[in-house]
Amino acid sequence: GGLTTFATMAYIIVVNPAILANNEGIDRDAGTIATILAAVFGTLLMGVYANRPIAVAPYMGENAFIAFSLAAIGLTWQQRLGTVFVSGALFLVLTLTGLRAWLANAVPASLKYSFAAGIGLFLLFIGVTQAGLVTVNIPEAPLKITPWGAPQVLTVAGVLVIAWLMHLRMPGAILIGIIAIALVGVVTGHAEPPAGIVDAPWSYDLGKIAGQLDIAGVLTIELAPVLFTLFLMSFLDTLGTLYALGAAGNMLDEHGHFPKVEKPMLVDALACMFSALVGTSTSGAYIESATGIRDGARTGLAAVVTALCFALALFFLPLIEPMQELKFAYAPALIIVGILMFAAARNLDMDDLTESVPALACIALMVFTMNIANGLAAGLILHPLLKLLTWQWRRIHPGTALLGAASACYYLFGMPH
Repeated sequence: GGLTTFATMAYIIVVNPAILANNEGIDRDAGTIATILAAVFGTLLMGVYANRPIAVAPYMGENAFIAFSLAAIGLTWQQRLGTVFVSGALFLVLTLTGLRAWLANAVPASLKYSFAAGIGLFLLFIGVTQAGLVTVNIPEAPLKITPWGAPQVLTVAGVLVIAWLMHLRMPGAILIGIIAIALVGVVTGHAEPPAGIVDAPWSYDLGKIAGQLDIAGVLTIELAPVLFTLFLMSFLDTLGTLYALGAAGNMLDEHGHFPKVEKPMLVDALACMFSALVGTSTSGAYIESATGIRDGARTGLAAVVTALCFALALFFLPLIEPMQELKFAYAPALIIVGILMFAAARNLDMDDLTESVPALACIALMVFTMNIANGLAAGLILHPLLKLLTWQWRRIHPGTALLGAASACYYLFGMPH
């Protein structure tokens, strides 16, 4: 089970550093080491302390928020890492006090689904633009199909290969697809072959990013909405993932509760803080762990095996580096993961406008403004407001009102959008 989980989520070693390197971001080579170390730390802690067969690694979605949305408002990569650390510290406090689950339960179900769907479309959009399938900022149209060449053809081929393998329920389908398209690129002369296979990880300079986070620079009133947004994204991801995996592995009790849920939540909080310290984005429980659970993983031993696999990957970085250069190799992974996340939209209640309007506003603003924070804040403001205007104020959870007020600050403080 642990081996299956690793094969299914190992693509993060390629994709996460490539995303974070955008917009004068985190050094890609050092970011690869940081990504692996974050996965080893979080997954090992989950296995040894929480005794759960759940892998932990930098989140898809949150990495895009850090690389694109936070860069758009002028934060340096050091400040972006600072936001990750502070949000992790908030997770830790709220987990120890029990408030984290209370806030998660306060978010309406329709908004939870819209968050997932909106982030999915955002990842898909990043994938198609990174691969050059479409071009942005065209005067005559916001988006325009790019004249196709080999990279575009290889990207589409990668999407088809991954989708086909996933349909066949092939473990590690995303990773296999990335490798397969990269090999085709090498054979056809559109990519350079790896310079080697094995290398010592200490030959890479992690010091370029480790410990370089700027915490003081983000502890300002103006950036409070940013910290709130990253916090909200991450703790909803973790809670939803834990309960989904708990159901898949028969880890829930007769009341549908996750026994001793505070342990995996505590692991998530500590992994988030560790990620910032070594130089990568927010970490948390990975839904891909379901593949290992399906193959028999039931205890923390599976997570320990997954962590050891990530640790071994540190010695095979020469094989990984070339794929990070090939947008046509890793863009299909972004597109497929985005499509999988967008599937949450099927749960939206389109007949109730007090639910559908906030949900669709959330999705639309995430994608059309290329800023996840815009969508999250808009959805959390509109939902309680519409309930109030339609005399359904009794259905407004106190936590929902609190989150809505905090979201209103995002716009009222005049942050760039």
